[in-house]
Amino acid sequence: MTTALIPGSFDPITLGHLNIIRRAANIFDKVVVCVMKNSAKNYLFDTEERIELVKRVVDRLPNVEVATTDLLLAEYAKRYEGAVIVKGLRAVSDFDYECQIAMVNKKMNPELETFFLTASEKYTFLSSTVVKEMAAYGADLSEFAPVEIIDDIIQRTNDRRQSQS
Repeated sequence: MTTALIPGSFDPITLGHLNIIRRAANIFDKVVVCVMKNSAKNYLFDTEERIELVKRVVDRLPNVEVATTDLLLAEYAKRYEGAVIVKGLRAVSDFDYECQIAMVNKKMNPELETFFLTASEKYTFLSSTVVKEMAAYGADLSEFAPVEIIDDIIQRTNDRRQSQS
């Protein structure tokens, strides 16, 4: 059985993320969406909240589960026999960055392969940052974020705005 690990911050998960997850779920036996922590990021949602949001979105995909780890991804992948990493690519700049990360992961875990899936054309511009910015301005998020979590994004954005005033 091949397990695909899809790492990311998912703050919040977008329709672009979901597109990559669905496509990977059609290719691999099992998909683990791994909600990662990045100390350089200022998150809208904490780790447990991001896990819960992702679970809600992927709930209907039978071979997809959600996890998190404090380990480096290359170390975490050793828990799954024959695991591969799947990363979505939107642009050449994503490829440059993700290629460097793939090489580091391979150095740390020589058995670990990385697969790149190009973003569907309609999501090449989409990122969690774009979703958060649009939410901050009260824009319609239905073309950008899964319907299951739009209210959560709006509520958190409004809460943050009120606490900063």
